[in-house]
Amino acid sequence: MIRTLTLHEAALAHIGKRLDALGLPLEIATFGNDGAVAFRGAALAPGDHDAGYLWLSRQASAAMGQPALFDAALAFRSVDVLQTYNAGLDHPFYAAIAAKGARICNSSAQGVAIAEYVFAELLAVLHPAERRRALQAERRWELTPFREISQTRWLILGHGPIGAALAHRAKAFGAAVDVVRRSPAGTADADRAGTLADLPRFLPDADIVILACPLTPETRGLAGAEFFAALKPGAILVNVARGALVETPALLSALDGGRLSTAILDVFDQEPLPEESPLWSHPGVRMTAHTSYAGDGAGGRWDALFLDNVARWARDEPLARLAEPPAA
Repeated sequence: MIRTLTLHEAALAHIGKRLDALGLPLEIATFGNDGAVAFRGAALAPGDHDAGYLWLSRQASAAMGQPALFDAALAFRSVDVLQTYNAGLDHPFYAAIAAKGARICNSSAQGVAIAEYVFAELLAVLHPAERRRALQAERRWELTPFREISQTRWLILGHGPIGAALAHRAKAFGAAVDVVRRSPAGTADADRAGTLADLPRFLPDADIVILACPLTPETRGLAGAEFFAALKPGAILVNVARGALVETPALLSALDGGRLSTAILDVFDQEPLPEESPLWSHPGVRMTAHTSYAGDGAGGRWDALFLDNVARWARDEPLARLAEPPAA
């Protein structure tokens, strides 16, 4: 049976040769920045096209912008499988397209890059790197003690590709690792595993808390006053998930009161972060502009995931990264 793969014209230019080499029984349809579809030599309105397997590629997002790309996807008459570049599916678009019958496959490509980002930021906190550079500039010979990751206990909330990559690397450094996930079942890289119900037991032991979980009704505002009050003084918080997991006033209070020593934030409830936000200038905050996924290997992993999954779809094999439909 011949099936239809639909992708942005820039994505086809990027991946076309590798796609052809797979020899899959697929017809190719492309769409441009205006959403119009080119298929079988004809120009179609999106509402007259069944997308089949729809690839939301990084090329499409760069060319159109996310809002226009999401609108274009919703305009197709039908979508069987949507392959997205996002790991999290909390945007209302995903619930809307799932309601139209689309199966959604999310991305695992960001896991390695985000894990490396977390380690880079944490090492910058645990090691006095700036002091060392200053001493070098001053030609001063002075001991600079630092805190070892091996002497810390991590609490990782979420055990998808990002959380799993973090746990694996933390264990390689010799850290103790606790994991909170949907299932209380243990994992190879966790000393302890539990669910959200176990947070009161895990939080007081954590030196480093990393938010890497989906944004859901259960996790929205999770890091609030009660959450921070349970931490040991001087803990470090890292958020690479979604900004809405954290209540900013409670975070600032925890920093000012010494409950938190540092907050490493890559995501925010409002992005770009408004210039008037106190997070920009707070001495306990290290922040970046939602850039933790931007490692130079992520693009190749996105492509590999797509090529593997579209081949599975064409051959009626089980799909990789098939996600549960988001709640409307």
